Amino acid sequence: CVLFDGLLMDQHQNIDNLIGTLLAIFGNLLVSVSLTIQKLSHVTLAGTNDPRAFYRTKTWWCGFVLACLGESANFTSYAFAPLCLVAPLNAVSILTSSILGFIFLREKLKAKEFAKHYGLSFLGCILTIVGTYLFVSFGPNSHEKLDAEHVVKHIVAWPVLLYMFLGVVLFCLLLYFYKRLCYNYLVIILLLVALLGSVTGITVKAVSAMLVLTIEGSMQLKYPIFYAMFVCMCTSVVFQARFLSQACVLHDTSLIASVNYIISTFFAILAGAVFYDELNHEDILHISVFLLGTAICFLGAFLITRNRKRSKSFEPYVTMDMANGVPTIHNNRSAGQPDGSFSYGALVNNDNVAPAPLPVNLQHPPVSSLQASPKPMDLKKD
Repeated sequence: CVLFDGLLMDQHQNIDNLIGTLLAIFGNLLVSVSLTIQKLSHVTLAGTNDPRAFYRTKTWWCGFVLACLGESANFTSYAFAPLCLVAPLNAVSILTSSILGFIFLREKLKAKEFAKHYGLSFLGCILTIVGTYLFVSFGPNSHEKLDAEHVVKHIVAWPVLLYMFLGVVLFCLLLYFYKRLCYNYLVIILLLVALLGSVTGITVKAVSAMLVLTIEGSMQLKYPIFYAMFVCMCTSVVFQARFLSQACVLHDTSLIASVNYIISTFFAILAGAVFYDELNHEDILHISVFLLGTAICFLGAFLITRNRKRSKSFEPYVTMDMANGVPTIHNNRSAGQPDGSFSYGALVNNDNVAPAPLPVNLQHPPVSSLQASPKPMDLKKD
């Protein structure tokens, strides 16, 4: 009977892992499709004077609905599959976005040009598929139903307390370097994002599991730990998005996508292994192949985003008023430089910065072209 109960439990855990994995893959597919649809909406309306015109299009709202469905599927997947297994599946979103970008958002190229420009990206797609298969096949199978008592039990364990203490110390040091010393390095910002992301993964898994148990009939909303986890989840998501937006302003977005996936997935796996003991019941072979598949996914995601061209936003430019000889800094939201003006250079300026004042020596009134030139000095005749 004990053996039969163990087999039933293992089968039930395998079914839960399968449901969580499929939900995570489906959610990441929907998110990538939604981003592509919204990108097409923005590209179609490029050049319009109204910056919010895409809000009135059905395409953008269709992408928004798909994004909500995808994030809901990702949220639910944490209740069925281990955190170590769900977190690396974000590579599916990077892979799908890359494939859809080749199909819809890029110009058609010949075979040689495609191999030259996107050969590494194609190799990255293959590596991502292979890595995903490896870590899904050899990922952790141990999964428990997280009710309020189990969540509290995990929180008060000494490995979790030590992990939280080291995480808080590291976060404070990185925040000091970033805010006080103004070290705007990409690694520092993304480490802050990854630390917050590990908190997000821990809290999302707890909240999602308790909500699923509540729907199944076991009320979990009466416990204070549910609301504490919910508040921590919302707070970490908000600050994570804030640091990511600051990183996008300072650095290349394609580089941010790959590096953020690598660092955030590493900390999420570490958090799942420490907080929920997801790797304790696995043998060395399965753990080694799981980590190998995750590393292959890291390499694939890096190669996919390596050849992405950085989107060039329009930069303010200077034109010379031919009548008065006065340079003018035009609005950086203009569509392009006028054809009939003499322009030179491109100024590095922020989007919301007012035009620079003119130098003092350029603010004098222009000299009229009809003003008489000085007469030459009369030469004395011998």
